Amino acid sequence: MASDTSPIGSFSEIQELSGKLSPQQEEDKLMRTVLQADQKTKDHGNLIRDSFNRGIGAFAPNLIFRNLVQNYSQARKIYGETFIRLVSGYDESFIRKNINVPEFQRELKKRIEKNIDEMKDQGLLDDTDAPTSHGLKLASLTLTIEELDRLMPKGIIGEKVHKKRKLYGDKEESKDYKRGDLYRSLDIHKSVKAAIRRNHRELSEADLKVFEKKAKGAITVIYAFDASGSMKGEKIDLCKKAGVALCYKAIAERDKVGLIIFGKHIKKSVSPTLDFPLLVEEITRIKPSQETNIQKTIQKSIELFPSGHSTKHLILVTDCMPTTGKDPEKEVLEAASLCHDNNISISLIGIGLDEKGILLARRIVEIGEGRLYLVKGGKRLDLIVLEDYYSLN
Repeated sequence: MASDTSPIGSFSEIQELSGKLSPQQEEDKLMRTVLQADQKTKDHGNLIRDSFNRGIGAFAPNLIFRNLVQNYSQARKIYGETFIRLVSGYDESFIRKNINVPEFQRELKKRIEKNIDEMKDQGLLDDTDAPTSHGLKLASLTLTIEELDRLMPKGIIGEKVHKKRKLYGDKEESKDYKRGDLYRSLDIHKSVKAAIRRNHRELSEADLKVFEKKAKGAITVIYAFDASGSMKGEKIDLCKKAGVALCYKAIAERDKVGLIIFGKHIKKSVSPTLDFPLLVEEITRIKPSQETNIQKTIQKSIELFPSGHSTKHLILVTDCMPTTGKDPEKEVLEAASLCHDNNISISLIGIGLDEKGILLARRIVEIGEGRLYLVKGGKRLDLIVLEDYYSLN
């Protein structure tokens, strides 16, 4: 059916939805800047992005240099390899080999100061060396482009999850093909049966059947991820990329997405929305903090979900189980039960959970009637989050 030699006439052009940034002037200008920018501009965006991931509040050049020179091993733990490379322009291994050489130290200091001065001149940093709103937007755009560039060649983001909503369960019925219907919606089995009944030796357009799904209410997803200290660096960056992928795909399908960032307390929450730039900026600016409080996160989601009949789904991403409260496990399960009473399903993605954490995670998703995904390093986190979203359709 998919080859050019198909006897069926010609199909109408397939109409696909695609997510896009808000047409606001500033976002459009920044997007063009990033797409057309030289590597230096992209590096500046990635440097600001990584500073959030590492919990770095300001780019104090003298402090960065002093930390690198006085105790490089400790500085490497604080800043991470990516930050060190982007702020200095040197490969991390090269710095490690030469950090005690006075001539190199002088050159390193100059490079760090020059790079930060350039970012201030471009309005990416303010007078206190902290990222400006312009710097935040640039960082959020580099995050978005990097994630979509990774997924789009694989056909993941471009897939159409559904044309119409299902009402009850996954049962699909067939209808006659009409021009404009999606090619991938063809019901091959019933199309062939129709041709046989009509004694057609070849499939004609009149024989074609397509899947028809009954409509249901909108889907609302809240993406909640752990920003505790243990998520610092690469893990929190992977959570952010997964959030971008989810927001992009769900909003393209006209499904609203909410956001909860949690640590010891709820650090940030965004009510379900179709505002893609807002969500990405809030995701980008998150910094890791201390403990994990899943109970408050689940309770907060109940507040954010809209009332009325619709599919409401919470996706939790964490690398550890709750560590706050008098009886954290009991309180989390009570919150999950309250979610269930409010027709909210819960899926949980556990990154490197221990045995005790896995047992609790299983109980949460059993109560929440969702799915449990166990991953080690989180490299495929974006694909898992998208898979969970697709399961709702």
